[in-house]
Amino acid sequence: MDSDNKLLNMGVLIVATLIVAKLISTFIMPRSRKRLPPVVSGWPLVGGLIRFLKGPIIMLREEYPKLGSVFSVNLAHWKITFLIGPEVSAHFFKAPEADLSQQEVYQFNVPTFGPGVVFDVDYTVRQEQFRFFTESLRVNKLKGYVDQMVMEAEDYFSKWGDSGEVDIKYELEHLIILTASRCLLGREVRDKLFDDVSALFHDLDNGMLPISVLFPYLPIPAHRRRDRARKRLAEIFASIIASRKLGGKSENDMLQCFIDSKYKNGRPTSESEITGLLIAALFAGQHTSSITSTWTGAYLLRYKEYLSAVQQEQKTLMRKHGNKVDHDVLSEMDVLYRCIKEALRLHPPLIMLLRSSHSDFTVTTREGKEYDIPKGHIVATSPAFANRLPHIYKDPDRYDPDRFAVGREEDKVAGAFSYISFGGGRHGCLGEPFAYLQIKAIWSHLLRNFELELVSPFPEIDWNAMVVGVKGKVMVRYKRRKLSVD
Repeated sequence: MDSDNKLLNMGVLIVATLIVAKLISTFIMPRSRKRLPPVVSGWPLVGGLIRFLKGPIIMLREEYPKLGSVFSVNLAHWKITFLIGPEVSAHFFKAPEADLSQQEVYQFNVPTFGPGVVFDVDYTVRQEQFRFFTESLRVNKLKGYVDQMVMEAEDYFSKWGDSGEVDIKYELEHLIILTASRCLLGREVRDKLFDDVSALFHDLDNGMLPISVLFPYLPIPAHRRRDRARKRLAEIFASIIASRKLGGKSENDMLQCFIDSKYKNGRPTSESEITGLLIAALFAGQHTSSITSTWTGAYLLRYKEYLSAVQQEQKTLMRKHGNKVDHDVLSEMDVLYRCIKEALRLHPPLIMLLRSSHSDFTVTTREGKEYDIPKGHIVATSPAFANRLPHIYKDPDRYDPDRFAVGREEDKVAGAFSYISFGGGRHGCLGEPFAYLQIKAIWSHLLRNFELELVSPFPEIDWNAMVVGVKGKVMVRYKRRKLSVD
């Protein structure tokens, strides 16, 4: 009997100890240990990775309704925490680099951009290099670029016949690389070396594969071609830079801005840095502009009421300004702007934005739930998913440019970071004004000079690309016309 009592007392003591220990851990353990985000279920080690590789947007669509706006996924030895929606993503966009860093997560860009630029330098140097970008995209520079954009569009479409059918996706891709070559890379490339440089950029582009994100230096054929192309581009731009300096020539392009740029200590940019910055600029703008141009056209040709609205806007501007198209005229194209913005809301080319967390932080959901995000996590948000949240956008999967009209402005009602196609905060896209002007210049010309009809099915999304774009051809029937201003 005594032994039974001893066993009972010992059992009670053990249970009591466990209860006390649990209570102590609840009140004393760090908050980041007790309020971790829920985790996407999957097989140990590889389950989350398999689901992620099948498609991050598919995973987000499945998990967001179950887990809410903050959750983590285990990708082998990485932990990625998603912050979905403006209520929880403010820190993602506003945090200083010391807390949330781009550098570690975008290291796969270094072999493409080259040494000594962007993600291969510390934050203070990168900030100075971003200042070079900002100075090259000031309004006085953009005005000159617009003149070149308009000239390129006029020249390109003058080669179309009086009528016919084209793959508008291919046409816009080709025109935009021509425009970018003239505005960014310079007259020498556009006039004399376009085919060579375009082929080299193609090899650079094809050298950035999904596997490159994890293993950027893997010795595969695509990476070897990438490295050869990067070396040859450096040689071409070194020759152009030397020629300009020797001849005392100055051009209105981004190349010249980078040649003239100086760091705060007075050091001029090197030829290698200039080449890397140009490659980064072209990569940032070429795909996004051509993809958004294609989606803009596809939606306009699908929804006749918006096509009529942008055509009427062109007629109004032609009555006011004649045939002149410059920076100021493009800035008046509010209806076309909203149509582009809505296409970009539905189809942002960059579907994932990433940071590396260097410190713990806390987020609060719109339901009032708090989560602690530990140091060491990769933190992510998704423009492709967040731009379609139904509590921000009415009927979010519907193409509705009027949602951005004055008096409605759905992207502003819910506060900052409700619309993140161009990122935002500290790392917002510097090329956003350039992109809008470029797409407006192209589509204003098409709307004024052609009757257009979409003859292929409405395009699907190509989720398999690194920069998510349009799948397959987008066939358009055109007929040249002179647009009446009456």
